[in-house]
Parts: sequence; C-alpha cells; structure tokens
Amino acid sequence: MNAPSAGQRMIAVGRLHGAFGVCGEVKLESYTEPARAIARYQPWTLRDARGGERVCEGAKVRAGGKGLIASLPGIADRDAADALRGTEVLVPRSALPPPAPGEYYWVDLEGLRVVNVEGVDFGHVAYLFDNGANHVLVAQGERERMIPFVQPDFIRSIDFASGLVTVDWDADF
Repeated sequence: MNAPSAGQRMIAVGRLHGAFGVCGEVKLESYTEPARAIARYQPWTLRDARGGERVCEGAKVRAGGKGLIASLPGIADRDAADALRGTEVLVPRSALPPPAPGEYYWVDLEGLRVVNVEGVDFGHVAYLFDNGANHVLVAQGERERMIPFVQPDFIRSIDFASGLVTVDWDADF
C-alpha cells in the first residue's frame, strides 16, 4: 500500500468494520448504489480514525451473508484485518461516473449557498444524511437548520451554475 495522492477531492464510498474469518478478510459497508459498485472505484484510499491514509489497489469484493466482504492486498490474517475496523474507504470524486440528468451526488451539494423563497440566507450546505423517513439537508449559517430533502415541497431548486439551493422553509424554524 502506497501513500495517497495529494490535492484530490476524496469522497467516502464505504467503511471497514473489522475482521471476517481468520484469513485477513474484512467486513465492508458500501455507500454506493448498488452496494457492490464500490469494487469498481479503485484504487481506494484507506483513512484510519487518526487521519492516516494509504492507497489500496486490487481489493476484491464479494457478497457475504449479511453484507460485503473484502480481501485487501497485504492483509493476510485476522489481527491485521481487525486493526482496520472503522477505516473509511475513499476515492477521488473524479472516479465517480457523471450523474444522470436531474440527479447529483450529495457531495456536490456541499458548500452551496442556501436561501429560502423569501431570500433569507441560511448559510451553506454542510452535509446531508438519511433519517430513515427521508434525506435531510443541513444548512449552517448563523445557526444550523435541518431541512427535509423533499422536492419540490421543501427543496425548490438547485442551481449549480449560481451555487444556490432555494428552499421553502420558514426562517424562524
């Protein structure tokens, strides 16, 4: 495993959850859709909890009973695999395929300015998350606002050219 390339925008596409068996395989949580697509986006950069990074090329991914299992070059025993527990799997943003028309990656929304239909500035998109019922856009400005990512009910428009997300959300809420 080599040192990662500097200067690239890296996107989390998964997380390692510790050893699977005794031969160095790891349990892999994929954030991609479909889940096995994570294997297409290699090489991976593995980032541990302390922020240390290393490049991993040639990972093999297979379906397991409750998720995905990965074999990583240089990881040959249970102890080495378990030491990777909590490690993020990152790839350069440029490795992801372009989204279909009208679709976008959440990461592409991060940093866009958020205003409501009355023109009140809510700050910028900090991140998005899934709460089980729907996705939620988190805008951070003078305070944090969590806005259901439901189009067109609350998210009225997304304009990448102007860097703006317009929402139908009360400024006092």
